[in-house]
Amino acid sequence: MSTALIVGATGVVGQACLRHFASLPGWNAIGVARRAITPPPGAQALQLDLQDGAACAAALGARDDITHVVYAAVYEQPGGLVGGWRDQEQMRINLTMLRNVVEPLSRPGDALRHVTIMQGGKAYGVHIHPQIAVPARERWPRDAHENFYWLQEDFLRERQAQSGAWHFTIMRPRIVFGDALGSHMNPIPAIGVYAWLRHEQGLPLAYPGGPARVNQAIDADLIAQACAWAAESPNARNETFNLDNGDVFVWQNVWPAIADALGMPAGAPEPQSLAALLPTQQQAWERIVDKYQLAAPRDLTAFIGQGAAYADFQMNHGREGPLAPVIMSSVKIRQAGFHACIDTEDMFRKWFGRLQERRLLPPSAQARANEDMEE
Repeated sequence: MSTALIVGATGVVGQACLRHFASLPGWNAIGVARRAITPPPGAQALQLDLQDGAACAAALGARDDITHVVYAAVYEQPGGLVGGWRDQEQMRINLTMLRNVVEPLSRPGDALRHVTIMQGGKAYGVHIHPQIAVPARERWPRDAHENFYWLQEDFLRERQAQSGAWHFTIMRPRIVFGDALGSHMNPIPAIGVYAWLRHEQGLPLAYPGGPARVNQAIDADLIAQACAWAAESPNARNETFNLDNGDVFVWQNVWPAIADALGMPAGAPEPQSLAALLPTQQQAWERIVDKYQLAAPRDLTAFIGQGAAYADFQMNHGREGPLAPVIMSSVKIRQAGFHACIDTEDMFRKWFGRLQERRLLPPSAQARANEDMEE
Protein backbone atom coordinates (compact mmCIF):
# COMPACT_ATOMS: atom_id res chain seq x y z
CA MET A 1 0.00 0.00 0.00
CA SER A 2 1.12 3.54 -0.78
CA THR A 3 0.18 6.23 1.73
CA ALA A 4 -0.54 9.80 0.62
CA LEU A 5 -0.35 12.62 3.14
CA ILE A 6 -2.71 15.33 1.87
CA VAL A 7 -1.63 18.57 3.53
CA GLY A 8 -4.19 21.36 3.63
CA ALA A 9 -7.10 18.94 3.50
CA THR A 10 -9.78 21.57 4.21
CA GLY A 11 -8.82 23.71 1.22
CA VAL A 12 -10.33 23.55 -2.24
CA VAL A 13 -7.43 21.49 -3.67
CA GLY A 14 -6.64 19.44 -0.57
CA GLN A 15 -10.24 18.39 -0.01
CA ALA A 16 -10.56 17.13 -3.57
CA CYS A 17 -7.21 15.29 -3.32
CA LEU A 18 -8.16 13.61 -0.05
CA ARG A 19 -11.43 12.35 -1.58
CA HIS A 20 -9.68 11.10 -4.70
CA PHE A 21 -6.73 9.31 -3.09
CA ALA A 22 -9.06 7.70 -0.54
CA SER A 23 -11.08 6.23 -3.43
CA LEU A 24 -8.08 4.69 -5.21
CA PRO A 25 -7.28 0.98 -4.73
CA GLY A 26 -3.85 0.38 -3.24
CA TRP A 27 -3.74 3.75 -1.45
CA ASN A 28 -4.12 4.97 2.10
CA ALA A 29 -4.93 8.67 2.47
CA ILE A 30 -4.31 10.91 5.48
CA GLY A 31 -5.71 14.44 5.53
CA VAL A 32 -3.77 17.06 7.49
CA ALA A 33 -5.39 20.30 8.61
CA ARG A 34 -5.06 22.83 11.43
CA ARG A 35 -8.69 22.41 12.41
CA ALA A 36 -10.49 19.14 13.06
CA ILE A 37 -11.99 17.53 9.96
CA THR A 38 -14.27 14.62 9.23
CA PRO A 39 -12.41 12.64 6.55
CA PRO A 40 -14.24 11.01 3.64
CA PRO A 41 -14.76 7.23 3.67
CA GLY A 42 -11.46 5.37 3.50
CA ALA A 43 -9.34 8.29 4.73
CA GLN A 44 -7.78 9.24 8.06
CA ALA A 45 -7.39 12.68 9.61
CA LEU A 46 -4.46 14.31 11.40
CA GLN A 47 -4.95 17.66 13.14
CA LEU A 48 -1.71 19.61 12.97
CA ASP A 49 -0.58 23.25 13.02
CA LEU A 50 1.99 23.47 10.25
CA GLN A 51 3.60 26.55 11.80
CA ASP A 52 4.50 24.52 14.89
CA GLY A 53 7.79 22.84 13.97
CA ALA A 54 7.99 20.77 17.14
CA ALA A 55 4.46 19.45 16.69
CA CYS A 56 5.14 18.52 13.07
CA ALA A 57 8.38 16.75 14.00
CA ALA A 58 6.61 14.79 16.72
CA ALA A 59 3.63 13.82 14.55
CA LEU A 60 5.52 13.00 11.33
CA GLY A 61 9.07 12.16 12.35
CA ALA A 62 8.24 8.75 13.80
CA ARG A 63 6.11 7.60 10.86
CA ASP A 64 7.53 5.08 8.41
CA ASP A 65 4.46 4.63 6.20
CA ILE A 66 4.12 7.91 4.30
CA THR A 67 5.26 7.39 0.72
CA HIS A 68 3.75 10.47 -0.95
CA VAL A 69 2.97 14.05 0.05
CA VAL A 70 0.49 16.29 -1.75
CA TYR A 71 1.13 19.71 -0.28
CA ALA A 72 -1.92 21.93 -0.88
CA ALA A 73 -1.70 24.13 2.23
CA VAL A 74 -1.28 27.88 1.98
CA TYR A 75 -1.21 30.65 4.56
CA GLU A 76 -3.17 33.76 3.58
CA GLN A 77 -3.25 36.90 5.69
CA PRO A 78 -6.66 37.52 7.28
CA GLY A 79 -8.44 40.29 5.43
CA GLY A 80 -5.56 40.87 3.03
CA LEU A 81 -5.87 38.23 0.36
CA VAL A 82 -4.52 39.91 -2.78
CA GLY A 83 -2.28 42.44 -1.02
CA GLY A 84 -0.72 39.71 1.09
CA TRP A 85 0.63 37.88 -1.96
CA ARG A 86 3.70 40.16 -1.89
CA ASP A 87 4.14 40.30 1.89
CA GLN A 88 7.50 39.09 3.21
CA GLU A 89 6.07 37.62 6.40
CA GLN A 90 3.48 35.66 4.45
CA MET A 91 6.24 34.31 2.23
CA ARG A 92 8.30 33.28 5.26
CA ILE A 93 5.37 31.49 6.89
CA ASN A 94 4.55 29.53 3.75
CA LEU A 95 8.16 28.37 3.45
CA THR A 96 8.24 27.37 7.12
CA MET A 97 5.05 25.34 6.79
CA LEU A 98 6.39 23.29 3.87
CA ARG A 99 9.71 22.80 5.61
CA ASN A 100 7.97 21.55 8.76
CA VAL A 101 6.25 18.82 6.73
CA VAL A 102 9.02 17.69 4.41
CA GLU A 103 12.02 17.68 6.76
CA PRO A 104 10.64 15.07 9.21
CA LEU A 105 9.67 12.80 6.30
CA SER A 106 12.82 13.02 4.17
CA ARG A 107 15.54 11.60 6.37
CA PRO A 108 17.69 8.65 5.22
CA GLY A 109 15.75 5.42 5.26
CA ASP A 110 12.32 7.05 5.24
CA ALA A 111 9.59 5.70 2.95
CA LEU A 112 9.03 8.98 1.11
CA ARG A 113 9.01 8.62 -2.68
CA HIS A 114 7.27 11.71 -4.05
CA VAL A 115 6.19 15.25 -3.11
CA THR A 116 3.75 17.40 -5.10
CA ILE A 117 3.39 21.13 -4.41
CA MET A 118 1.12 23.81 -5.87
CA GLN A 119 2.04 27.04 -7.56
CA GLY A 120 -0.22 28.81 -10.06
CA GLY A 121 -0.58 31.75 -12.38
CA LYS A 122 1.29 34.01 -9.96
CA ALA A 123 4.43 32.18 -11.08
CA TYR A 124 4.07 34.16 -14.32
CA GLY A 125 3.26 37.41 -12.52
CA VAL A 126 -0.43 37.54 -13.44
CA HIS A 127 -1.08 39.43 -10.18
CA ILE A 128 1.42 42.21 -10.89
CA HIS A 129 1.75 42.57 -14.69
CA PRO A 130 -0.94 44.17 -16.87
CA GLN A 131 -0.33 41.38 -19.36
CA ILE A 132 1.82 38.31 -19.83
CA ALA A 133 2.94 36.69 -23.07
CA VAL A 134 0.44 34.15 -24.39
CA PRO A 135 0.62 31.29 -23.74
CA ALA A 136 2.75 31.11 -20.58
CA ARG A 137 5.09 28.10 -20.65
CA GLU A 138 6.83 26.17 -17.90
CA ARG A 139 10.21 26.39 -19.62
CA TRP A 140 10.39 30.17 -19.25
CA PRO A 141 12.89 31.66 -16.78
CA ARG A 142 11.39 32.71 -13.47
CA ASP A 143 9.42 35.92 -13.53
CA ALA A 144 11.51 38.50 -11.65
CA HIS A 145 9.39 39.12 -8.57
CA GLU A 146 9.45 37.88 -4.99
CA ASN A 147 7.10 34.98 -4.39
CA PHE A 148 6.84 32.22 -1.79
CA TYR A 149 6.59 29.83 -4.73
CA TRP A 150 10.31 30.34 -5.38
CA LEU A 151 11.20 29.90 -1.72
CA GLN A 152 9.29 26.63 -1.51
CA GLU A 153 10.63 25.35 -4.83
CA ASP A 154 14.25 26.14 -3.94
CA PHE A 155 13.88 24.38 -0.59
CA LEU A 156 12.36 21.33 -2.26
CA ARG A 157 15.11 21.11 -4.86
CA GLU A 158 17.84 21.44 -2.23
CA ARG A 159 16.27 18.86 0.06
CA GLN A 160 15.66 16.43 -2.80
CA ALA A 161 19.27 16.76 -3.96
CA GLN A 162 20.49 15.93 -0.45
CA SER A 163 18.32 12.84 -0.19
CA GLY A 164 18.18 11.55 -3.77
CA ALA A 165 15.57 9.03 -2.66
CA TRP A 166 12.41 10.86 -3.74
CA HIS A 167 11.10 13.05 -6.53
CA PHE A 168 8.82 16.05 -6.73
CA THR A 169 6.27 17.59 -9.09
CA ILE A 170 5.18 21.23 -9.22
CA MET A 171 1.61 21.88 -10.40
CA ARG A 172 0.57 25.30 -11.69
CA PRO A 173 -3.24 25.24 -11.87
CA ARG A 174 -5.26 28.16 -13.18
CA ILE A 175 -8.32 29.55 -11.34
CA VAL A 176 -9.42 26.68 -9.08
CA PHE A 177 -13.07 25.83 -8.44
CA GLY A 178 -14.46 23.26 -6.01
CA ASP A 179 -16.84 22.73 -3.09
CA ALA A 180 -14.60 23.49 -0.10
CA LEU A 181 -16.18 25.72 2.55
CA GLY A 182 -14.37 28.66 4.12
CA SER A 183 -11.63 28.53 1.50
CA HIS A 184 -9.86 31.79 0.77
CA MET A 185 -9.45 31.04 -2.94
CA ASN A 186 -12.65 29.30 -3.98
CA PRO A 187 -15.22 31.66 -5.54
CA ILE A 188 -18.06 29.10 -5.73
CA PRO A 189 -19.63 29.59 -2.24
CA ALA A 190 -19.36 33.39 -2.49
CA ILE A 191 -21.08 33.44 -5.89
CA GLY A 192 -23.76 31.11 -4.53
CA VAL A 193 -24.48 33.40 -1.57
CA TYR A 194 -24.59 36.46 -3.84
CA ALA A 195 -27.04 34.64 -6.11
CA TRP A 196 -29.42 33.70 -3.32
CA LEU A 197 -29.35 37.16 -1.77
CA ARG A 198 -30.61 38.44 -5.11
CA HIS A 199 -33.07 35.58 -5.45
CA GLU A 200 -34.70 36.48 -2.16
CA GLN A 201 -35.10 40.05 -3.39
CA GLY A 202 -36.76 38.88 -6.59
CA LEU A 203 -33.80 40.04 -8.68
CA PRO A 204 -32.09 38.27 -11.60
CA LEU A 205 -28.51 37.11 -11.29
CA ALA A 206 -26.55 40.12 -12.53
CA TYR A 207 -22.87 39.75 -13.33
CA PRO A 208 -21.04 41.85 -10.71
CA GLY A 209 -17.55 41.93 -12.22
CA GLY A 210 -15.56 44.20 -14.47
CA PRO A 211 -14.47 44.03 -18.09
CA ALA A 212 -14.20 40.80 -20.04
CA ARG A 213 -10.99 38.81 -20.06
CA VAL A 214 -10.16 35.51 -21.73
CA ASN A 215 -9.03 33.21 -18.94
CA GLN A 216 -8.76 29.57 -17.84
CA ALA A 217 -10.22 27.52 -15.02
CA ILE A 218 -9.37 24.21 -13.40
CA ASP A 219 -11.72 21.80 -11.66
CA ALA A 220 -10.41 20.76 -8.23
CA ASP A 221 -11.21 17.12 -8.98
CA LEU A 222 -9.05 17.39 -12.11
CA ILE A 223 -6.14 18.62 -9.97
CA ALA A 224 -6.63 15.60 -7.71
CA GLN A 225 -6.48 13.27 -10.71
CA ALA A 226 -3.33 15.00 -11.94
CA CYS A 227 -1.70 14.63 -8.52
CA ALA A 228 -2.47 10.89 -8.48
CA TRP A 229 -0.97 10.58 -11.96
CA ALA A 230 2.15 12.53 -10.95
CA ALA A 231 2.60 10.40 -7.85
CA GLU A 232 3.43 7.36 -9.99
CA SER A 233 4.41 8.55 -13.46
CA PRO A 234 8.15 8.64 -14.27
CA ASN A 235 7.32 11.48 -16.68
CA ALA A 236 6.36 13.72 -13.74
CA ARG A 237 9.58 13.37 -11.76
CA ASN A 238 11.15 16.74 -10.93
CA GLU A 239 8.92 18.47 -13.47
CA THR A 240 6.65 21.53 -13.47
CA PHE A 241 3.26 21.45 -15.19
CA ASN A 242 0.63 24.03 -16.03
CA LEU A 243 -2.86 22.65 -15.51
CA ASP A 244 -6.29 23.75 -16.75
CA ASN A 245 -9.65 22.33 -17.82
CA GLY A 246 -8.59 22.20 -21.46
CA ASP A 247 -10.59 25.20 -22.72
CA VAL A 248 -10.80 28.94 -22.09
CA PHE A 249 -13.66 31.03 -20.71
CA VAL A 250 -14.93 34.58 -20.27
CA TRP A 251 -16.98 35.25 -17.15
CA GLN A 252 -19.70 37.12 -19.04
CA ASN A 253 -20.09 34.19 -21.44
CA VAL A 254 -20.42 31.49 -18.75
CA TRP A 255 -22.64 33.62 -16.51
CA PRO A 256 -25.92 32.39 -18.11
CA ALA A 257 -24.85 28.80 -17.39
CA ILE A 258 -24.09 29.73 -13.76
CA ALA A 259 -27.48 31.41 -13.43
CA ASP A 260 -29.22 28.38 -14.94
CA ALA A 261 -27.39 26.02 -12.58
CA LEU A 262 -28.72 28.07 -9.68
CA GLY A 263 -32.23 28.17 -11.13
CA MET A 264 -32.21 31.92 -11.78
CA PRO A 265 -32.53 34.16 -14.83
CA ALA A 266 -29.37 36.04 -15.81
CA GLY A 267 -29.70 39.80 -15.59
CA ALA A 268 -27.88 42.75 -17.11
CA PRO A 269 -24.42 43.38 -15.57
CA GLU A 270 -24.36 45.38 -12.32
CA PRO A 271 -20.73 46.01 -11.35
CA GLN A 272 -20.21 45.85 -7.60
CA SER A 273 -17.71 44.48 -5.11
CA LEU A 274 -18.71 41.18 -3.52
CA ALA A 275 -16.05 41.78 -0.86
CA ALA A 276 -17.86 44.98 0.13
CA LEU A 277 -21.40 43.58 -0.21
CA LEU A 278 -21.36 40.13 1.34
CA PRO A 279 -19.96 40.98 4.81
CA THR A 280 -22.97 43.26 5.34
CA GLN A 281 -25.41 40.42 4.65
CA GLN A 282 -24.93 38.19 7.69
CA GLN A 283 -28.53 38.48 8.87
CA ALA A 284 -29.91 38.01 5.37
CA TRP A 285 -27.81 34.85 5.02
CA GLU A 286 -29.11 33.53 8.34
CA ARG A 287 -32.66 34.01 7.08
CA ILE A 288 -31.83 32.00 3.96
CA VAL A 289 -30.25 29.20 6.03
CA ASP A 290 -33.36 29.04 8.24
CA LYS A 291 -35.92 29.38 5.44
CA TYR A 292 -34.46 26.55 3.37
CA GLN A 293 -33.19 24.50 6.32
CA LEU A 294 -29.66 24.46 4.97
CA ALA A 295 -26.74 22.48 6.34
CA ALA A 296 -24.44 25.43 5.60
CA PRO A 297 -22.75 27.39 8.41
CA ARG A 298 -24.83 30.29 9.69
CA ASP A 299 -21.59 32.25 10.00
CA LEU A 300 -21.16 33.69 6.53
CA THR A 301 -17.37 33.97 6.84
CA ALA A 302 -17.13 30.29 7.80
CA PHE A 303 -18.95 29.50 4.57
CA ILE A 304 -17.15 31.74 2.06
CA GLY A 305 -13.79 32.55 3.72
CA GLN A 306 -12.14 35.28 1.67
CA GLY A 307 -13.82 33.96 -1.45
CA ALA A 308 -15.64 37.24 -2.10
CA ALA A 309 -12.38 39.18 -2.36
CA TYR A 310 -10.96 36.43 -4.54
CA ALA A 311 -14.03 36.58 -6.79
CA ASP A 312 -13.58 40.34 -7.14
CA PHE A 313 -9.98 39.82 -8.23
CA GLN A 314 -10.79 37.07 -10.72
CA MET A 315 -13.83 38.92 -12.12
CA ASN A 316 -11.75 42.09 -12.63
CA HIS A 317 -13.85 44.29 -10.36
CA GLY A 318 -12.80 47.92 -10.53
CA ARG A 319 -10.60 47.49 -13.58
CA GLU A 320 -10.89 49.17 -16.93
CA GLY A 321 -10.73 47.29 -20.20
CA PRO A 322 -9.66 45.99 -22.52
CA LEU A 323 -7.75 43.39 -20.53
CA ALA A 324 -5.11 41.11 -22.03
CA PRO A 325 -5.88 37.37 -21.92
CA VAL A 326 -4.25 35.11 -19.32
CA ILE A 327 -3.50 31.79 -20.98
CA MET A 328 -1.10 29.10 -19.76
CA SER A 329 -0.12 26.31 -22.12
CA SER A 330 -1.02 22.83 -20.86
CA VAL A 331 0.71 21.04 -23.73
CA LYS A 332 3.55 19.79 -21.55
CA ILE A 333 1.42 17.78 -19.11
CA ARG A 334 -0.62 16.32 -21.96
CA GLN A 335 2.50 15.21 -23.79
CA ALA A 336 3.74 13.70 -20.52
CA GLY A 337 0.65 11.50 -20.29
CA PHE A 338 -2.12 13.29 -18.35
CA HIS A 339 -5.09 13.93 -20.65
CA ALA A 340 -8.16 14.48 -18.45
CA CYS A 341 -10.27 17.55 -19.19
CA ILE A 342 -13.70 19.05 -18.52
CA ASP A 343 -15.85 21.70 -20.20
CA THR A 344 -15.77 24.78 -17.96
CA GLU A 345 -19.54 25.38 -18.19
CA ASP A 346 -20.08 21.78 -17.10
CA MET A 347 -17.66 22.38 -14.23
CA PHE A 348 -19.71 25.32 -12.93
CA ARG A 349 -22.92 23.32 -13.17
CA LYS A 350 -21.26 20.44 -11.33
CA TRP A 351 -20.02 22.47 -8.35
CA PHE A 352 -23.19 24.50 -7.82
CA GLY A 353 -25.14 21.28 -8.16
CA ARG A 354 -22.87 19.66 -5.57
CA LEU A 355 -23.52 22.47 -3.07
CA GLN A 356 -27.25 22.13 -3.68
CA GLU A 357 -27.14 18.36 -3.21
CA ARG A 358 -25.37 18.86 0.11
CA ARG A 359 -27.99 21.48 1.04
CA LEU A 360 -25.29 24.11 1.42
CA LEU A 361 -27.23 26.23 -1.08
CA PRO A 362 -30.99 26.06 -1.63
CA PRO A 363 -32.11 23.82 -4.47
CA SER A 364 -33.56 25.48 -7.56
CA ALA A 365 -37.29 26.04 -7.84
CA GLN A 366 -37.55 23.07 -10.21
CA ALA A 367 -35.66 20.82 -7.80
CA ARG A 368 -37.90 21.92 -4.93
CA ALA A 369 -40.96 21.19 -7.07
CA ASN A 370 -39.62 17.72 -7.80
CA GLU A 371 -39.05 17.13 -4.08
CA ASP A 372 -42.60 18.20 -3.31
CA MET A 373 -43.96 15.79 -5.95
CA GLU A 374 -41.92 12.92 -4.49
CA GLU A 375 -43.28 13.65 -1.03
